Amino acid sequence: MKLRFAPSPTGYLHVGNARLAVANFLFARHNGAKFLLRIDDTDTSRGKPEYEEAIGKDLSWLGLKWDEYVRQSERLDRYAEVIEKLKASGRLYPCFETEYELNAKREARIRAGKAPIYDRAMLKLTADQRARAEANGKTPHWRFRLSDGSRKWQDLVMDECSVKLTAISDPVLVRGDGTILYTLASVIDDLDLGITHIVRGEDHVTNTGVQIDIAEALGAKPNRFTFAHLPLLLDSDGGKLSKRFDSLALKSLRQDGLEPMSIVSYLARVGSSDDPQVMTMDEAIAAYDISHVSKSAARFDMTQLLALNRRALHSLPFEAAKAHLPPEADETFWNAVRGNVDLSAEIPHWWDVVHGTIVPPSQPEDREFLQQALDTLPAEPWGEDTWKDWTNTLKEASGRKGRTLFMPLRLALTGEDAGPELHVLLGLMGRERTVSRLRDAIQA
Repeated sequence: MKLRFAPSPTGYLHVGNARLAVANFLFARHNGAKFLLRIDDTDTSRGKPEYEEAIGKDLSWLGLKWDEYVRQSERLDRYAEVIEKLKASGRLYPCFETEYELNAKREARIRAGKAPIYDRAMLKLTADQRARAEANGKTPHWRFRLSDGSRKWQDLVMDECSVKLTAISDPVLVRGDGTILYTLASVIDDLDLGITHIVRGEDHVTNTGVQIDIAEALGAKPNRFTFAHLPLLLDSDGGKLSKRFDSLALKSLRQDGLEPMSIVSYLARVGSSDDPQVMTMDEAIAAYDISHVSKSAARFDMTQLLALNRRALHSLPFEAAKAHLPPEADETFWNAVRGNVDLSAEIPHWWDVVHGTIVPPSQPEDREFLQQALDTLPAEPWGEDTWKDWTNTLKEASGRKGRTLFMPLRLALTGEDAGPELHVLLGLMGRERTVSRLRDAIQA
């Protein structure tokens, strides 16, 4: 058993194709299968090395480790060999129509009430007509002659699927410049590299019928592949997620401070009958069941992902959190702030609150109270009871209690109206910084 994830290096990975990577990886590992990363880089006009590098970086960051790595650009000789075989068998035939001519044909069929599919006119081309076309400088593109009838398969998600080949245009598999298209290259790779299971989006269902026909034309046995087509991801409003891909690129989510396992945990469960929950990679692998994926479109909910990320960070032990912390941070600091961190990108802010500088808000109505707080601040050394002793003394001196007592202190000491427990922060800040903060607040 062997699966593959096959992105094109024409952009950064986003949550849509990351979901497919997660599904392939977890399904493979759950079944003890191999996982192949294939870079579909035959589109040299749009593909860039930096995108390929970013894909590897993003997958590694998520923890999706591949067993094999293949670039389609390194298999061009193999593709050329298969193309010649298909030409010789008559399944690939040359077509000389221009884009303008094809559009005109399509519009004419629509006006006549016919399906806008290719009419196979070039199958009737004689050798003499082809020679004249080539003598006039025309270069053909090559179409694959589809079989009659349908192609059916039992899908792991969609159940029984069927594609009527006679309702589809013969696909162009080789461009006029000789470059191969994905539809053919992917079939050759899947056959040559021993892929057994293909997990991809439901937008490939029609393409799957075509590719089964191509595979059988290349000698593959019926049902050579097992397919699973995952419904597409929609945004929280039910619209196409593609409109928001830039903001949902893995690169952006990483920079925003999301945990990789929060993303993997969410994408493993979104659109399934299983409730999302924070998992380790081993737990995600053990629990993954592709039969639980719904046939209906799934909605990507950033609020739900952020809630998972919050839970993941709040439960993160110090040793695992070190990668997010300043080098000087200790376990006491992490235990103090982690309950108030939703994204790892927020951690530097709390480090500044404890050890750096803040700009306290102006509290003119509480200036006298803050002066009382400064005057009653206990001397060093400080201990576990310092905060309690200080606030009890301040309560008696000011007559304040509850929010009117604690909120001015929180604003003065942290610049925030919410956050970690002040009795812990006070010990981390120390008396000198506390005095400085109170003075700044009084003068603000």
